Formats: sequence, structure tokens, C-alpha cells
Amino acid sequence: MGTTPGREFVTYSRRWRLIRLFVALAVALAALTVIGPTHPAAAHHREDAGWSEDANQQRWGHEFRSWGTVRPVLRREVRDVVRSDWADRRDATGEGIDVALVDTGIAPVRGLDDPAVVLNGPDLSLDLQAGNPAGVDAYGHGTHMASIIGGDQGMARDARIVNVKVGAADGAVDVSQMIAAIDWVVQHRNDPGINIRVLSLSGGTDSTQSYLLDPLAHAVESAWHHGIVVVVAAGNSGGALADPAIDPYVLNVGAVDLRVPVDRRDDAVAAFSSVGTLERGVDLVAPGVSILGLRVPGSTIDRANPDAVVNGFLFKGSGTSQAAAVVSGAVAQVLSDRPEMTPDQVKALLMATARSIPNSSTTAQGAGMIDLREALRAPVPAADQSFPLSTGLGSIEAARGGGHLEATDGSVLAGEIDVLGAPWKPQVWAPRSSAGSAWDGGTWNGSVWAGSEWLPAGAPGSPLLGRSWRSEIWSGRSWRADQWLGNSWRGRSWREGSWN
Repeated sequence: MGTTPGREFVTYSRRWRLIRLFVALAVALAALTVIGPTHPAAAHHREDAGWSEDANQQRWGHEFRSWGTVRPVLRREVRDVVRSDWADRRDATGEGIDVALVDTGIAPVRGLDDPAVVLNGPDLSLDLQAGNPAGVDAYGHGTHMASIIGGDQGMARDARIVNVKVGAADGAVDVSQMIAAIDWVVQHRNDPGINIRVLSLSGGTDSTQSYLLDPLAHAVESAWHHGIVVVVAAGNSGGALADPAIDPYVLNVGAVDLRVPVDRRDDAVAAFSSVGTLERGVDLVAPGVSILGLRVPGSTIDRANPDAVVNGFLFKGSGTSQAAAVVSGAVAQVLSDRPEMTPDQVKALLMATARSIPNSSTTAQGAGMIDLREALRAPVPAADQSFPLSTGLGSIEAARGGGHLEATDGSVLAGEIDVLGAPWKPQVWAPRSSAGSAWDGGTWNGSVWAGSEWLPAGAPGSPLLGRSWRSEIWSGRSWRADQWLGNSWRGRSWREGSWN
């Protein structure tokens, strides 16, 4: 559970609280002086939902011209609280570690437009089928998560993010798309030049199917047993864990409200953060209320939540999604410092060194708040989880829970089929997923979902840079839904600070 803050921290808090407040105010005022409220181009971007290549430079190139002035704002709040800056001094920066982000894509906004920062896996979303460029985030969630995980402003500043897009511009995603994406990550984790050691997943369902049968749980469990630390959002119901957070092998994360970030004494688990049951609860918690990340101008959540925009190019959101992103970046830092660690050891280490939150119940916080400084000081534990292994032989319809894609004609995607309408055959799929061989080139579950090779410089016409996996257009209906956790974007300002 970690140790209760002692005299050393109390002294630090008293000495630096006012200094940090003045620094925060100075940075914010400097940003407002340079940028103004919102860059004039932002209003144009809100109205323009197109993705034409001609508009690409205007969309992404001018929105963040004063990036260097306010970039430290993103890292200061969360990284200091989990003591990630101290971890950097041990060269635990995430270097050499790839983090797979299965989400709504990543937009090439300033800070995530460097090929050294983002590698683009296949686009398995409905956006690609609608003609949008492969991998680009039109919803806004994935970009926000990516900026928390890595890049200069994120937790693991030297880690690389592997963008595997499954969520569409309206959040639409089916469980079958998430499973296919996870299977792709496992199968290609060690492709030449790639070292995927972490998988971050913020999407989930309210399924009540046992993890022993559930195919989504089986997919993340298979990834775990192939050496990938799978970090999943616990859910935002305030009660039951989301699927696949129900799987006992993976590392699930709840959300903490830091309130005054420099003062540990007022930290508390957020009311929306799922707690689970005595049999399977939250593993640990991390900051997840009013977390700043990069904004995607004109994206769905951007247009729906104008009051969440900060200084023109940042976005403020709350949810266990944000907390999972924080932990995903932290895990990359741990693995860059200790690459020999297994997923079981990483989970045991982070839980053993987490610090207790006095204001919250053990059920709500699990092992407590993640503490990188203590984790990197502690010896590597002996750890070997021995829960019953899942079979994956359950129902894909049950895995959807109450969330279903709905077509424009009102029909609903339901039953034992995937998003392409192919029959779900768990007896065939499950053993292949366990073996890390569910994909055959670009074919998954008997249908062509993606290409079968890497492209050296991105898909033609795409604003994304660098190496990309070849994507494939497949026939499907125009589904819509919103399965993404952490969609409380308004949040509120810090009680000590000047973000608005």
C-alpha cells in the first residue's frame, strides 16, 4: 500500500505550494498573452468537419504556434503527483518501449506529429469505411489519451505510441473491432523495429459475462500472457467494473480527484470511478479528474464541450480513461528502466509501492495511488499470478452488454456475429488468440479487415506521418454508438491555478 506521507513531504508541500501556484499563474498568463483566448482559426475548424489534404496544413499547422511557451503545463500536474519527474532522473523515460493505444485514433496535432512519437497500426474503424484518412482521430478521445501517455508533454516522453484505431468520429465501435485490434497488437508486437510492451485500452462494456468465458477478456488476457502489460480503465459507473477490467490478470485503474495537486491530504477517489466487488476490484488508482491533454480542433468532443478547451490547444477531461493513460505511461517508464520485468512483476511492483489515500475506502482505491518514485526504488518482486485461465468460448453478444451499434436505418448489430456480419466461432478464434495467431495476413475471423504489410511513409493522402500499416476498405453498414469511457470532458478548474 505504500507509506503515509511523512515529515519530508509535509516540509516540501509547505515550502513549494505558493511557489508552484505563482509559477502556474505565470505560465498561464504568458500563454494567454501569446495566444489570446482561442486562436481565430479554431472557430473555422469547429465548422469544418472535412479531412481534405489541402486543408491539412491549415488544420494542424497553425493551431499550436505557441506550443513551446506552455508545453510544460501538461506535464506538471500529473507527473509531479505520481513523481514521474523523479523517475526521469533514472533514465526511466520510456525509451525503447512501444505503447499500443487501442482507441479512436491520433490526430497529427502539434506534439503528436513526429514519426518518432507515433507509429500507425491498422485502422479498423468505421471512419475508414466512410472515406476518412486512416488512423486520424475525429472523435478527440484517442489524441487526448496519447498526449497523456507519451510525447514531450506526456508521462513517458521517450516512449513511442502505436496507434490502432477502432473508434469512429461519433465514438462508434463494436466489441469485435476491439478484439481484432488487441489480437493484431499481440501478433505484431515484435515486428522488426517494434517493441510493444504496453497496451492501453479505455473502451469497455457493461457486460456481466464471466471473464472465464468472455471473448474481450480473453483477448486482453492473451496479450498479458504474451508479455504485454495491459492497462485498462476500471469504468465510470461508480459500481461494477467495465469489461475487460473484470479480468483479474490485467492492470485496471480507477480515477483520483487531486483537488489541490500539490497537497496529497485532500486527494480522494472520484465518485464516478468504478470499484467492482470483493472478488475483483480496482488494482490501483491514478489522477483522473480535470486532466489536461491535447485538443483536436473540430472533433466531436471538441464541438460538444467548448468549455473544456484551455488556452486554445489543450483539453480538460475526467474519467478512468485518463487515469489508465497515466498508468500506461508510467508502466512504459518502469519497463524502460527494468526491461526484464514480466507483466505480473510490473503489476505487483506498482501495487506494492502505491500509497494509501486516507480519504477513500480500500475498496475504491485498491492498492492506492501509483507512486513511480517508490516503484523504481523497490526491488523487483517475485510474482506469478495464478488465477484460472479464461477460455474465450463465451458469447460475443453477451460481451457487448447493453451497448450495440445501430445503423442509420434503425437496425442493431446483435447476435453471434462480428461487425462485418461474419459468424462468431469461438472454438476457432479462442485458441488462435491464445497462441497469438488470430490474424492471417489482413484476415481476421474469416474476413479481410486490414492490409498485410507496413508502409514506409504513411498512407497516401493521410496527414499522419511516418511508418503505417496498410489499411483496407471493407463493406459494412453505417453504424453509430459511443462505447468510450472517460467522456466527462468539462471537469472543473483546479482549486489552485488559473486554467480558465
